[in-house]
Amino acid sequence: MSFAIKVEGLGKKYLLHHQASGRRYVALRDVLADRAKSLFSNRKSEIGNRKSVEEFWALKDVSFEVKPGEAVGIIGRNGAGKSTLLKLLSRITEPDTGRMRLRGRVASLLEVGTGFHPELTGRENIYLNGAVLGMHRAEIKKKFDEIVAFAEVEKFLDTPVKRYSSGMYVRLAFAVAAHLDPEILIVDEVLAVGDAEFQNKCIGKMKEVSYRQGRTILFVSHNMEAQRNLCQRVIALNKGTIVDIGKPETVIAGYLKNESTQYLQQAFNNAEEAPGNNTVRIRRVQLVPEYPDNSGVIDVRTALQIHFECWYYPTEDHELMVSLQFFTAAGDCVFETASEKKSFTRGLVSGECRIPGHFLNNGSYYISISFMKNFATRLFYYEACLSFDVEDYRENGDWYGRWNGQVRPAFPVILRSQETP
Repeated sequence: MSFAIKVEGLGKKYLLHHQASGRRYVALRDVLADRAKSLFSNRKSEIGNRKSVEEFWALKDVSFEVKPGEAVGIIGRNGAGKSTLLKLLSRITEPDTGRMRLRGRVASLLEVGTGFHPELTGRENIYLNGAVLGMHRAEIKKKFDEIVAFAEVEKFLDTPVKRYSSGMYVRLAFAVAAHLDPEILIVDEVLAVGDAEFQNKCIGKMKEVSYRQGRTILFVSHNMEAQRNLCQRVIALNKGTIVDIGKPETVIAGYLKNESTQYLQQAFNNAEEAPGNNTVRIRRVQLVPEYPDNSGVIDVRTALQIHFECWYYPTEDHELMVSLQFFTAAGDCVFETASEKKSFTRGLVSGECRIPGHFLNNGSYYISISFMKNFATRLFYYEACLSFDVEDYRENGDWYGRWNGQVRPAFPVILRSQETP
């Protein structure tokens, strides 16, 4: 059977250097004193021996095959190996074990500004990217107007791209990658940047590229709804290995269920390593249950507090609003609630929301959080950042089946006896 991508036993390792002493730094006086002592003894400098090296396998023994014209999604927690896999397939870095075969011209969109020269204009970068893909100038010119119209950057076409916003970068980069006729399109989660309208536009274009034009797509995203809408299959990665591969509904439901008990809190001390982009970086998201007893189990009576904190770096204006979306494990949205719009200066922004008890039905849920300028312009979307299980609870009753519906509010239903006329 023919294939567009074939990966066999792929592995990539990195060397991590640690300070054996456990200290974060070594003072200059320690280095000088240690070197002086070593002059009068046969021992080597202890400072030089304090470092240890550890092998870290970002990917290990990964094997799969993608058919021509197939759209395949890749999901997994941060650090699961998703971006490493795409960098290997894009030939940005080479594997340490295994091999991979790709049939056709490959266009990659792995991060904001991929393949762009910051000093060149948007127009010049379109032609540069086309040349890198091996296209003739006449071919690029034929597609030029379509690319510009899709990216919606006509006014800034002759402006150096270093002056573009992150949203403009992504619009132009995606338009170039999708319209210059690659046989294989590799897209990382850069589509989280920009407004909802453009994201839907990108998903529609990738559907067209895959279904109508028969081109192959590898798509990494934390947006599970986008994965379901676009992909015929989904690959779930965990700690550098494939844990599941199959139909999107099955793999995504299994992934969210396996991860659900591990996401009551996420915290990041370093803004550079935290999820987000140039405008918003997540510092903390936390689910705090108000347990009605000492069981430590979330049940239908339990009220839930959601706390969040982010580093905010506004550029154009300072307006920010935050929405929380609650989903079932199957990906059905139960409800969404949002803050009012406020202005903030550069720095930390925090917030909280309380969901009362006797509202959610028993089942598995996950929470996504959106940081927005308004409902039409999304700054950053953190999919499934928290997840939890709600257990059933009934004090009395002779029926223990699941109540109908995704919510189970305790609205009073009053019964009265009436006199017979």
